[in-house]
Amino acid sequence: MTATDTAPATATADVLRYTAFTADPTGGNPAGVVLDAARLEDAAMLATAAEVGYSETAFVTAADERNRRFALRYFSPLDEVAFCGHVTIATAVALAERIGPGELVFDTRAGQIPVTTTVDAAGAVHATLTSVPTRSRAATDRELDTTLRALGWDHADLDPALPPQVAFAGNEHLVLATATRARLADLDYDFEALAAVMREHGWTTVQLVWREADNLFHARDPFPVGGVVEDPATGAAAAALGGYLRAIGQVTAPFSLTIRQGEDMGRPSRLRVDVDPADPRVRVTGQAVPIAG
Repeated sequence: MTATDTAPATATADVLRYTAFTADPTGGNPAGVVLDAARLEDAAMLATAAEVGYSETAFVTAADERNRRFALRYFSPLDEVAFCGHVTIATAVALAERIGPGELVFDTRAGQIPVTTTVDAAGAVHATLTSVPTRSRAATDRELDTTLRALGWDHADLDPALPPQVAFAGNEHLVLATATRARLADLDYDFEALAAVMREHGWTTVQLVWREADNLFHARDPFPVGGVVEDPATGAAAAALGGYLRAIGQVTAPFSLTIRQGEDMGRPSRLRVDVDPADPRVRVTGQAVPIAG
């Protein structure tokens, strides 16, 4: 998994295709994984991500297998992003399948991301990432108003118990909680308008959620700044949501919640989020499986 010394800087990437936060190859969020990208230039990585066409592709640009430490970069079809959760899970599973389960460390633009991989009795690989320290702040009136206009939503659509905030867990995400599942299901937004708002404020996704129960959320994540209408599963936003709940006082003891995402897209996903009020980091767990073909 180290590039040969003679490989050109623009070498063709060998892309693995996984889908994350599911055990079903037809569900979850598809992710490209390049385990040997040490000799690839930025332009080649971006071109590869655009050709793959998934919301993100991860590139291992340096590998220390003995110490199980890897440098990881993430590209959407349009640009590089600092951190991506679902493709981190996919990369961890791909590595565990090749070098065995255990602890991994990924060095990313967002910071160091430890990942634990395990194999269950059925042979399925599970991965748990630990985010960088999270933070959250109240959204401004202008941020909220321009986003709601782009979404075609009204203030009355929001859940007053879960105030709009900008949450960070490696990237920033605007968290908007709807009052009803029907509002979440009816997502038909202005792609260019929302992309412009997100670019202005530096948000990676808008995390739209509906709380069915204290430990069960449904989520949808528009990603127009990456050239993608919606993500079927978003590990970075899931970590940000965990940090957000901690910041607004909803977590007073170690707590696990499930996020159901992708169901409105026909690609159901399950993400487990673990939050500790004493730790600003958040843990996100899921499976990933190869996509055939």
